[in-house]
Amino acid sequence: MTSAISRRRLLHGTAGAAVAGTLGGCAMGGEADGDTAKGVASAANPLGVKEDAPLEVVIFNGGFGEEYAKAHEAMYRERYPKSQIKHAATQQIAETLQPRFVGGDPPDVVNNSGASQMDFNGLVSQNALTDLGELLDAPSLDDPSVKVRDTLLPGTVDVGSYDGRFLSLNYAYSAYGIWYSQTLFAAKGWEYPRTWDEMIALCKTIKAAGIAPWTYPGRHSRYMSWPIVAAAGKLGGLDVIKALDNLEPNAWRHEAVRAAAEAYYQLAVDGYLQPGAEGMDHIQAQTAWCRGQAAFLSCGSWLESEQKAVTPPDFRMAIAPTPSLTSADKMPYEAFRGAGSEPFIVPAKAKNVRGGLEYLRVMLSRKGASDFTRKVSSLTSVRGAGDGITLGPGLTSVTALIEASNGGAFTWMYNSYYRKLERERIDGACAELFTRRINAAQWCDRVQKSADEFAADPAIKKYKRA
Repeated sequence: MTSAISRRRLLHGTAGAAVAGTLGGCAMGGEADGDTAKGVASAANPLGVKEDAPLEVVIFNGGFGEEYAKAHEAMYRERYPKSQIKHAATQQIAETLQPRFVGGDPPDVVNNSGASQMDFNGLVSQNALTDLGELLDAPSLDDPSVKVRDTLLPGTVDVGSYDGRFLSLNYAYSAYGIWYSQTLFAAKGWEYPRTWDEMIALCKTIKAAGIAPWTYPGRHSRYMSWPIVAAAGKLGGLDVIKALDNLEPNAWRHEAVRAAAEAYYQLAVDGYLQPGAEGMDHIQAQTAWCRGQAAFLSCGSWLESEQKAVTPPDFRMAIAPTPSLTSADKMPYEAFRGAGSEPFIVPAKAKNVRGGLEYLRVMLSRKGASDFTRKVSSLTSVRGAGDGITLGPGLTSVTALIEASNGGAFTWMYNSYYRKLERERIDGACAELFTRRINAAQWCDRVQKSADEFAADPAIKKYKRA
């Protein structure tokens, strides 16, 4: 990758100014207002791309770099050699592009990612995004008999949809779970726990061996909310998660959420968290884990790529689902949180909306997706695109996780619908929970109060997840 800057350090920083506020009362038209480059649709050109229309692509220059995008642009140019492509990469997405959205002159494709990501709530409420539903129903580049939507992994469409409209293509596919070193566990004779009782028993053994059972990034404590919500969903079912997404009253006080919060709070009470973790950022916590100072870590499947510079060759990192809380959980142990990440959008006011949609179709081809995986060591949202590629131990375990779930991936949307709810409120509540300044019941109350404030704020657009 071309950038040595950590993608996750940027992704989990403070968001840039909300587009809703920046756009103010600016009228944002639909696709018909912005698309000035329409061609004639045909079997070879199902989206009606005007072959000589210029295409402008802006990429977030984070941990994935920009070389993968240049490869996708080359593929687009092969299909439309008369098109001139303008490429730019920046870490300051909002600062660079908000003035252009306001002025009605946005690029045709934007990788809206990073700490300075434009706020999706604002973009959606201002009708600033093209509905990508036409892309989903278009024939895939590899097999015209298969629609693009049928090539995508579970959760990809859900996480990019707002009020039933697919507005954001989350291109990378992230599996979330608990990470451990297969080498360490094999050497110690430990087995990954499938139940919470087994987890606590193993944590006692690990601590006795002089290793911290868990570490976590205290400066980004929301990482520890992920296993809590995942465990709650597995215990109580998907309706528990949908209630959180829909800002329902007392959703965060549901007995399944409370039981999950109490379980993970036990890690702090019993002294199973690495001393000093409350002051660590995610890179520091992950590095401590790679150095064998802790056994477990909550993270997503970008971990292997992000830590490749410091991971010992024989570490053999692996991901596993959150342990079942009870024998009566509504979801099986193998169920895990899986969703698209790294969002791509086509602005409604883009000059070449057709070209923007086609560019995404190129990205979603097997060649485009497998090339991305080779370049950045991350899976994409395209089914089977990693087949035949030599993967590291971490990504190999991710593919095994996906296969073992038998389609049992699930996800939540509140972090996309209401970014600040997770990035500020839940993050702060988790920081208090895992330093024992509040208990699990107080954590539920505190997060519920924040969710209620979001629900009551008329300036915040609300979304309903069915």
